[in-house]
Amino acid sequence: MSHSNEGAVERRTPLSDDDRRAMESAAQHAVAYRADLADAPARPHLRPEGVEARFSIGLPEAGASAEDVIEQLVADASDGLHAHTSPRFFGYVCGGSMPVGAAADFLVTAWGQNSASSWESPSVAQIEQTVCHWCLDLLGLPGTSGVGIVTGATVANTQAIMAARDALLARQGWSVAKQGLFGAPEIPVFVGADAHSAPLAGLSYAGLGAGRAIRVDTDNQGRMRVDAVKDALAHCAQPPLVILQAGQINTGASDAFAKIIPLVHDMGGWVHVDGAFGLWLHAVPELKQRLAGVDLADSWAVDLHKWLNAPYDAGLCIVRDREALVRAMSARGAYLPATGNTWEPGDTTLELSRRARGVPSYAILRHLGAAGVRDMIARHCALAAHLADRLSQEPGIDILNEVVSNQVAIACKDDATTEAVLETVQARGKVYPSHGVWQGRKIIRASIINHATDWTDIDLLADEIISALRALH
Repeated sequence: MSHSNEGAVERRTPLSDDDRRAMESAAQHAVAYRADLADAPARPHLRPEGVEARFSIGLPEAGASAEDVIEQLVADASDGLHAHTSPRFFGYVCGGSMPVGAAADFLVTAWGQNSASSWESPSVAQIEQTVCHWCLDLLGLPGTSGVGIVTGATVANTQAIMAARDALLARQGWSVAKQGLFGAPEIPVFVGADAHSAPLAGLSYAGLGAGRAIRVDTDNQGRMRVDAVKDALAHCAQPPLVILQAGQINTGASDAFAKIIPLVHDMGGWVHVDGAFGLWLHAVPELKQRLAGVDLADSWAVDLHKWLNAPYDAGLCIVRDREALVRAMSARGAYLPATGNTWEPGDTTLELSRRARGVPSYAILRHLGAAGVRDMIARHCALAAHLADRLSQEPGIDILNEVVSNQVAIACKDDATTEAVLETVQARGKVYPSHGVWQGRKIIRASIINHATDWTDIDLLADEIISALRALH
């Protein structure tokens, strides 16, 4: 008996020719973008108002081919892209997104894994667990700590503060999971007067209120004064949450961990460290003393997309007591498979559905090795010192910070001159430092953190600032 194919449905391949061309086109454009960074302007050609007309359109009734969409997207967006990945971009403490990490990120998007469960994505779970172990070892933190791979330091701070909140209240016989926060005992919260906004946001998100945190006086580098901490704790009736800082955003300075943390622990309190970029100094033997005692804390927040130069978005929430983090984060649904004692990515983050954001960091760590990570951090600190040394020799330029990491706070004789110099440097587009305010003065802030930045780039930055200042005279 013969079989007829009449009426059979043609099998559709998962990847059409148009899809393939679109993906290949995107890869080619991505490579070309990175290849041109050395000669491209370090600032966008267009600002928001310039690109608005290109994208503020109604949704077309008819679709377009995948390849055409990619080509048009590149054409429309290119003039409004800021060169955050350029070795001559020195603004906002932006890591440069290493090419090997970007390449791994291509795979993450193509693989399309939902990374909350080791059962659903075994390879990703193991990769991310390895990243966590490697980072704990590099950073010199307890190897048994709980770690969640999150979007960045804001969420990392928030999660750690939530874990601290739950643990401190549990010590007073209160269960946040069962009883919520209404009527809960009070938790005194202390934070430095020059703290970054990320942990303050975390206090708000955790229901503790940024506005009710007690701001502790700091010195001229933004470090919490130990005597001020002692005075604040002397008026504490309950175990406090104290938020310290590794790497002040303008100066790069860090708090006196070895002196402050034992004071808090003697009161049964919890110490959290916002170490978005500064915590990485603890990975470098010749620099780790600048963070002496940071490993005594109860929790830490650190970015991977800053000094590790991973693609956005990636950070770590680290909690010494892993169970405290899991209790605060885990919300398992009945439909999720039970995994016994298996390490589960979803147990240590607020998210359930998320992309495999730890994979690019795995690729970068494998590419650099521990020695490569340490060398990169040490080189950036040496480059920052070189920049400060060059600029400090120019009459009319002040360096407002002790250069202890990768941050340089630069000021001219008055705010108007500082603003004019920065505007000129940014407009020329050869380099791109950013603005800031420190100790009541407007500053030009240089953050040296891109994996590709070298001595030539730093000398160009110094030359641009000096020439802009001289031109004003």
